[in-house]
Amino acid sequence: MKSVTLSLAAGLLVLATTAAAQAPLTQNPTRETTVCLDVGGASRPAVCRISGGRLDPQEEICLCPEGQRVQAPVCGPGETPPVENRDLEIARRKAAADGSLVGDLYAGKPMCVAPRKP
Repeated sequence: MKSVTLSLAAGLLVLATTAAAQAPLTQNPTRETTVCLDVGGASRPAVCRISGGRLDPQEEICLCPEGQRVQAPVCGPGETPPVENRDLEIARRKAAADGSLVGDLYAGKPMCVAPRKP
């Protein structure tokens, strides 16, 4: 009886450890994404292939049928993307000259984008 109890406890410990190790994948699956910008800095839709796993919905590859392909940060909890307007498009076009919006600011806030929903 004692060995059955120990085996059951060990099994529960393994399951709890596995669940705890997988938790961060679902909480913050991606920190950067691909956006497409036209020559004026306006956002255009990207076509992305996303992995089929529920625990790790990472973008595998994104293509831009229209515009330049640029890496952008995904907005974190409590953050919202900047409001789309002409001033943002101009600032975004200048900031995207290096192929990335990561670390770039507009009106004191990051030029982040809303996370994609698979």
